[in-house]
Amino acid sequence: MLLSGCGEVWNDPYPQAEAGRNILYSAFTERPKHLDPAQSYTSDEITFTAQIYEPPLQYHYLKRPYTLISQTLTGLPKVSYYDAAGRLLPAQAPAAQIASSVYELELRPGILFQPHPAFAVDAAGQPRYLQLSRAALADKRSPGDFPETGSRALRSDDYIYQIKRLAHPQLHSPIFGMMADKIVGLKELGEALQQAAKRGKSEQGKSEWLDLDRFPLSGVERVDAYRWKIRLHGKYPQFLYWLAMPFFAPVPREVDQFYSQPGMRENNLTLDWWPVGTGPFLMQENNPNQRMVLARNPNYHGETYPCAGEAADRDAGLLADCGKALPFLDQAVFTREKESIPYWNKFLQGYYDASGISSDSFDQAIRIGIDGDVGLSDGMRERGIQLQTSVNASTFYMGFNLLDPVVGGLGERGRKLRQAISIAIDQEEYISIFMNGRGQAAMSPLPPGIFGHDPSPAGYNPVVYEPGDGPPRRRAVAEARKLLAEAGYPNGRDSRSGEPLVLNLDTTSSGMGEKSRLDWLTRQFAKLDIQLVVRATDFNRFQEKLRKGAVQLYYLGWNADYPDPENFFFLLNGKESKVGQGGENASNYANPEFDRLFELMKNQDNGPERLGHIRRMLSLLQQDAPWVFGLHPKSYSLGHAWLKNRKPNDVGNNTLKYQRIDVAERQRQRAAWNTPQFAPLLGVLALLLLALWPARRAWLRREQRRGRDPL
Repeated sequence: MLLSGCGEVWNDPYPQAEAGRNILYSAFTERPKHLDPAQSYTSDEITFTAQIYEPPLQYHYLKRPYTLISQTLTGLPKVSYYDAAGRLLPAQAPAAQIASSVYELELRPGILFQPHPAFAVDAAGQPRYLQLSRAALADKRSPGDFPETGSRALRSDDYIYQIKRLAHPQLHSPIFGMMADKIVGLKELGEALQQAAKRGKSEQGKSEWLDLDRFPLSGVERVDAYRWKIRLHGKYPQFLYWLAMPFFAPVPREVDQFYSQPGMRENNLTLDWWPVGTGPFLMQENNPNQRMVLARNPNYHGETYPCAGEAADRDAGLLADCGKALPFLDQAVFTREKESIPYWNKFLQGYYDASGISSDSFDQAIRIGIDGDVGLSDGMRERGIQLQTSVNASTFYMGFNLLDPVVGGLGERGRKLRQAISIAIDQEEYISIFMNGRGQAAMSPLPPGIFGHDPSPAGYNPVVYEPGDGPPRRRAVAEARKLLAEAGYPNGRDSRSGEPLVLNLDTTSSGMGEKSRLDWLTRQFAKLDIQLVVRATDFNRFQEKLRKGAVQLYYLGWNADYPDPENFFFLLNGKESKVGQGGENASNYANPEFDRLFELMKNQDNGPERLGHIRRMLSLLQQDAPWVFGLHPKSYSLGHAWLKNRKPNDVGNNTLKYQRIDVAERQRQRAAWNTPQFAPLLGVLALLLLALWPARRAWLRREQRRGRDPL
């Protein structure tokens, strides 16, 4: 008990040596599985990888809609189009004429990799730490355990090497299949690497390392140390978004070879555990079950804080650091918190600089006014805590299987049935009851922030909503019942057979609170006298049913891979039908006009013509109603007043470099909020003494009796 009081603050969870330092403190709940840029693809992982690796492009931190800018390049890539005969085409050439697209990229000189033993060389200029024995690696658990490090300049070869790694058979990159269809020669490279890996396993003593420089990739050309070209099949303007993802970050050949030595993997010395990049931070400590630490990269090439953004950014203080050098932080410490309550309590004590809001703490943090306005509670405002909200670039929906004889088809019977159900399911009520208001009812597949989304009343779904004095309001259930009758189901009964209408919902929901959600959904269908049967199943069986089209209704969601309408509309493209095509169109929706417009829209640049195609596509979807357009989730984030330059960003993840800490203010507030309270300790001590007093009296009586008893 006495030792627990050592330090300036008795309950401070951090070492005394960190007090007053320029360190951001945060938490994570799920351990990252992959930090290798060829494999990593989850939000838990990109929290770290996006701060270490630098793909060619990035998103402007403040501008909306999301805008791509250079990260390591001299500017955005130059794109040229060619026909099947190899002739150069004008930029406005129709997509049908374009046989290939060539992206030319040019690096900025002077960018260095972080210090790392893979770059260390001896007096002769040879790698110092290659061909190490297992005995030499016995005490090595991190790159910091090697006495010498080195660095070198970033080259175009490093980006080319990483593209080849996407085809590596041992890495199983989640985007290889898609990129093999886009990048010329990547599929053939994958086949060649498969054969080479098999030969390597069959030859005794063969090194496990595949030197990718020995394998050509026809679609990627090295021009010189700073320039390279990438050739794609056809036209694919969305490729620029992929160039902002860690999949296309540079990986040096030396690092790959260094980590491939025998004995490295057994000691967690891999790129999956210890990333190597050119970004503002490097991995200093990796204990994913407890704590992960990012430290400032001493070799960082430098970047400055943006000076332009949205109109409201200046008033929000987001331009105060205009032109200042990045990053602002020296370190970022992430502690694993498996439970939400300890996470929340440490945030309130000032030991975490920012926090989300779990359902357990929502009422403590948020107050919702009579008019629906969302604000902070009095307790949060008194502490100077700031609330940030943003609608995620995600959409969640209930889908209809268009191949089903009851809810499917593009005829009037199926279409009006789907429209009626879309009206009856009150998304606003669902968001209010089950999500604490943290969501926005969807009008289409496109969430806010995506080109083509219209937040004005003109962008509302006219099938489900009608104009009102204020915002459009959901149509009455009476209109839904009218549509149901026109579909041939008056009062929920088939007009031909007289049988009640029974619909089946397949779901994997089985967690806490799911029963109440499903009960609520059943009541929504009951408004139309439709009987809903919920068929719970495990995820694998659910996926199999979708593949076979053995469902009527189902729930799914989609998070944006990149901020482009194509990334949402393809979910309803006929060529992507789950049945027959094995695509992502689980509703098996196939409207020839929609598919025609999709082919025109997907390869167009944002502009009036593309917007016109999108408006027509949205109108078709709203009329055909292949989905009950559910909601776009809204994220709520809290930050202390000393944490500066925070702006929600759904697609740009390399945001740590922009954050700044007012260390002195944090120290002052922590001390004020964590003043030792001696009264409880004194009370416990008093209770302990009271509990010991009867035992002492009994001991004294026993000793006195022993003194009087004769021997």
